[in-house]
Amino acid sequence: MAVLVGRRALWQVLRVQAADRDGACRLTAAFSSCLRHRVFSGNVASSRLHPGVLGAATRNYSSDSKDDLRVRYLDGEDSGIVVVGINRPKAKNAISKNLVKMMFDTVEDIKKNNKVRSVILCSVVPGIFCAGADLKERAKMHQSEVGPFVTKARALITELGNLPVPTIAAIDGAALGGGLEMALACDIRIASNSAKMGLVETKLAIIPGAGGTQRLPRVINVSMAKELIFAARAVDGAQACRLGLVNHSVEQNTSGDAAYLRALELAREINPQGPIAIRMAKLAINQGIEVDLSTGLAIEEACYAQVIPTKDRLEGLTAFKEKRRPQFKGE
Repeated sequence: MAVLVGRRALWQVLRVQAADRDGACRLTAAFSSCLRHRVFSGNVASSRLHPGVLGAATRNYSSDSKDDLRVRYLDGEDSGIVVVGINRPKAKNAISKNLVKMMFDTVEDIKKNNKVRSVILCSVVPGIFCAGADLKERAKMHQSEVGPFVTKARALITELGNLPVPTIAAIDGAALGGGLEMALACDIRIASNSAKMGLVETKLAIIPGAGGTQRLPRVINVSMAKELIFAARAVDGAQACRLGLVNHSVEQNTSGDAAYLRALELAREINPQGPIAIRMAKLAINQGIEVDLSTGLAIEEACYAQVIPTKDRLEGLTAFKEKRRPQFKGE
């Protein structure tokens, strides 16, 4: 029964993912087909740029605030790494309607591009990651607009969490409210020791509305999550690391990008690994952690079946035999 439930659960997930990709391969009930997706022809920009100098090498958006989000597809040895930088310095990177739209577009682009191997979410603005909702914009909304906007922001963060590739939040400054909720949707979080993080919505007589009440207890223990949310308490990077809220806390440097640089190092560790295997490992973990062990093991079995017919698996075996570094192509 657990095997059947596990296979059905995974089938639903894979079917949704396949529907979202133009030209994706058909998936059978036995999960025997490999994951091949049409390459999305996104813009490519040069690598090794500090997020604060993302200038010309970014994707342009046709909106009044086209610089609110800067996206770089790195090249060379870093090909496959995408850096998504929030850039609203006057608003402390607060989440606006325009930013939500731009991030939705970016997430959709990444989902369609099977050359992407990891994503770094960071800030272009020194000293801030994201201050949460744009309260000035919120104050101008009619009461009837607030609910739909929060729903859309929640959907965005859910889509961010559902990206098939590893996502790393590089927190070099304050991540409050919705800003921390975005980071919680990422697979891995890295913070500078001076960064401040907290779900502080109760200070405004509201609650976290973009997944914070659900994701924070799943990342740290339930009782501590309640304490932090009830007290609207913010913690620094070192405290967040002790709580398990972030994977690593790093000493901030003079340029204010220590977390970003550590995230880039980690992305470079992930880059050489088998891309289909990474996607299947993420899917198995994300789906399996929400069910009982027996069903989770069935999901793992189904995900493993996806990598068996791949050329990358054969390349890994050949490279091991020949004592050389494998060259994985995501096939």
